[in-house]
Amino acid sequence: MSRSNLRILLTLLMYVGVLLFLYPYVWGTLSSGMLLLVGGAALTVMCGLLRAFCLDGDCSDKVPTRPGP
Repeated sequence: MSRSNLRILLTLLMYVGVLLFLYPYVWGTLSSGMLLLVGGAALTVMCGLLRAFCLDGDCSDKVPTRPGP
């Protein structure tokens, strides 16, 4: 799996985590949805940290080597 595909996958998993976190708020099942709240928050944070730490700086080919006028 290439780095760009891994970045896309981790980004999608972050959004899935946010949706899992917001699901109990939208449908009003806050008391029975604590597992979804905790699981969604954990998935979002974990995928966000993995994306930031593992894939940071892999787009060096798109950054100019010498900024100038």
